[in-house]
Amino acid sequence: MRDLDTDKATHLLNLIMEAELAGVVRYTHYSLMVTGPNRIPIVQFLKDQASESLIHAQQAGEILTGLNGHPSLKIAPVEETHKHSIYDILLESLNHEASALTLYKQLLEVVEDASIYLEEFARGMIGQEELHGMELRKMLRDFQPNAS
Repeated sequence: MRDLDTDKATHLLNLIMEAELAGVVRYTHYSLMVTGPNRIPIVQFLKDQASESLIHAQQAGEILTGLNGHPSLKIAPVEETHKHSIYDILLESLNHEASALTLYKQLLEVVEDASIYLEEFARGMIGQEELHGMELRKMLRDFQPNAS
């Protein structure tokens, strides 16, 4: 086992919190913008994603404060593209999930062989983000760009 670089870990956990809180805003916004015949199941999916993002932010924050870190009050930037077709929403969601996946992989690099708990947390979150990406790619298969 090596020593945990607490500064790097807490920095990344803050970035993760900010990204996950941005996901709450992003997915809530998207859920309000969906129209068309597939609205109901997609809105529910997006609301579920918003709720899960909040849970992920809280989990990261609990670990962060457990490491004597101070949680950020910021959220990551959320760009308003004004593109609200289901295709665009799903594609932007996929990009958001890919960004979160990158942060969790960076966390894994910092905590690997230094903390079993943090390593397992990072691996579990990587698995969840990979699953979200897979689901979004499946959803995107049947949509054409700019189709509602």
